[in-house]
Amino acid sequence: MCSSANVRLNAFPVQASVGQVLVLTKICVDTEVCVFMAFVCYAVASRPVYIAATCMEFFITLGFLLLYLLKLNKMFTLFFWPLIDMFNSFFAAALMCILSLVAVSTYTVKGTLSGGIVGFVAAALWSLDGYILFKKITFNKPRTTTEAQTG
Repeated sequence: MCSSANVRLNAFPVQASVGQVLVLTKICVDTEVCVFMAFVCYAVASRPVYIAATCMEFFITLGFLLLYLLKLNKMFTLFFWPLIDMFNSFFAAALMCILSLVAVSTYTVKGTLSGGIVGFVAAALWSLDGYILFKKITFNKPRTTTEAQTG
């Protein structure tokens, strides 16, 4: 890709090295797996409200993952995608945390309990993803010489 260690991704205004981008992608994939597991647990327990919320968050996060993997964010430059992704991560973490808390406290079927526990793990991963994105987003920071050469 590029010989420098610090890469500025075009249309992804985040100062991150290639390794950090891979870590963000890994966190996103791990979150997708956890949300899918929670979805399966809620589906087995036949809890429609929990199924709908986890399904919604699964597809929203999958959309952001595909947006970055297919580099569609370079085509749709109207939005500041990393900031929207960060807000989505924090909102999804809060929603899943509340949903999991309700599921764990009122469970009648073990599928609901296991879905709630996996939901807490997904909420923690979304929080970590949002925190890392918040730390990496560059708002009016000057570019370094390495970034100016590669960008």
